Amino acid sequence: MWKNDEDTFCKKLRKTTKEIHTLSDTLVNAKLAFGFFDDSVWADGLLVFYEIFRYLEGAMVRLKNTKIGLFPLDRLERTKAFERDLDFYLGKGWMKHYSPRESVVKYLMHLREIEDTDPMLLMAYIYHLYMGLLSGGIILRKKRQLMQKIFPFKEIQTHGSNITTFENNSIFELKKTIRDTMNRIAETLDEDTKNKLIEESRIVFALNNEIIKSVHGTGRVIFKKVLCFSIALVSVIFAVFLFFK
Repeated sequence: MWKNDEDTFCKKLRKTTKEIHTLSDTLVNAKLAFGFFDDSVWADGLLVFYEIFRYLEGAMVRLKNTKIGLFPLDRLERTKAFERDLDFYLGKGWMKHYSPRESVVKYLMHLREIEDTDPMLLMAYIYHLYMGLLSGGIILRKKRQLMQKIFPFKEIQTHGSNITTFENNSIFELKKTIRDTMNRIAETLDEDTKNKLIEESRIVFALNNEIIKSVHGTGRVIFKKVLCFSIALVSVIFAVFLFFK
């Protein structure tokens, strides 16, 4: 039994993945920050994670009679929320011309292999991805909304945030439920399985990094920002020139 909060399995997961977790957070923030200014970048960020969440939710249904079934899918389910957001940003016909990119396919193949050989390891993905969405995902949404308010040339976006909207569910309570579920399951596992979950957690962040690197459009946003800054700078210089002429 885990004696106190300092000894919980989730605490151990956090400590042992801290370095790669921090790297992953930095990469996500650096990439999706461009989505504060360009909806297409934000939509592409959603798109790379859509298939991963959809697979995990399908696996939770397929494995509902195992320990994985203890996670509250009815309160966490995000597949339809992703699809509503992607409908909003890409248009309702986006699925007709869509196929997962190479990094996403590689990720899905790894998840399928785990489900076939050692399905308990899927808990590492369930835990980290949903906790990430409930923490960093919501922070990114709030930052994006704030930037849209203060950026004078950007229309404020009031739709397209279904994936971080959990209706009447408390975010705090959902995160607590996920942690408690993971810790409770870990108490029933042998040391070998727990060590495998810790190692798989590192792979979670490595695979997340690969798909987030593939997000399109960030170069275009940099060009637009530099162009806007240049125009603003020239305007200021011209105004100063006229003032002192």
